[in-house]
Amino acid sequence: MFADREDAGRRLADLLDERGEEADVVLAIPRGGLPVGREVADRLRAPLDVVVASKVGAPGNSELALGAVAGDESAWWNEDLVSYLSVKDDYLDRERKHEAEVAREKISLYRDGDPLPNLDGKRVIVVDDGVATGATARACLRQVRGSGAERVVLAVPVGPPHTIEDLEGECDAVVTVEAPEAFGAVGAFYRDFTQVTDEVAATYLDPSETIE
Repeated sequence: MFADREDAGRRLADLLDERGEEADVVLAIPRGGLPVGREVADRLRAPLDVVVASKVGAPGNSELALGAVAGDESAWWNEDLVSYLSVKDDYLDRERKHEAEVAREKISLYRDGDPLPNLDGKRVIVVDDGVATGATARACLRQVRGSGAERVVLAVPVGPPHTIEDLEGECDAVVTVEAPEAFGAVGAFYRDFTQVTDEVAATYLDPSETIE
């Protein structure tokens, strides 16, 4: 049980430090990933920036995630669910473009310019406050991996073992503090899991650190 996101970030930073992970940049997934990422970035003495993806809802049920799309249209799809629901390609293509635009609009709240800073040849740690299905994290990791980063690590305080295992195929390593078999929701592992607004999340970024 984590006290709050800052506590989770400190414990995650401890683990990354113990494992000898180094970073040229830490990318947090808004909104909840920013308080966690701030602690990690400070410990590793790396600048903090953001990577954003937007979930794609199923036809007629926007709460059921078919996948997620990053600002550059990098996407991950739950192929089993897409097949089960017989979702057509034209729907996926249309939603991919729409949600990529949503992701870019959100990025504009945090940083100006391109969806990602220049990551060519850099060691990148992607941070969130936890993963459940991992849809958003997958889309973000695919965008980061496609950006020319030398090493990509996903760091999260908590997530279910099967999701963590699947995510290992999307990056060089996954670091997690807790991976309980009995997993209901990320918020169940925090005493304080108050929703973070975009305005509050942005305060964790230091404008002097923004990477071009």
